[in-house]
Amino acid sequence: MKEVRHITEHPVLGTLPEAGTVTFYYNGEPVTAREGDTVAAALTALGIRVFRHTRKRGEPRGVFCGIGHCNDCVMTVNGVPRVRTCLTAVEEGMVVESDT
Repeated sequence: MKEVRHITEHPVLGTLPEAGTVTFYYNGEPVTAREGDTVAAALTALGIRVFRHTRKRGEPRGVFCGIGHCNDCVMTVNGVPRVRTCLTAVEEGMVVESDT
């Protein structure tokens, strides 16, 4: 399992409150996330930066805008393709798949 690297101390927001964890599946592997995180935040905390590759040129894509306006972070979530992971909260047992 990858080392989880969450921000715990923020210069403006202060110390993050304690939160529980959930386990979801990323490309078939169980991973742990902070309860309340988005899928994109959870994967980023695990050091995963590439979520997909473009169809035409095969260029890597990950989180770009982080607010749901672009499509760079889309992945298949629970069998639903093209889900914006920056807007989707992790859930216990969720299945997330990329094309990488």
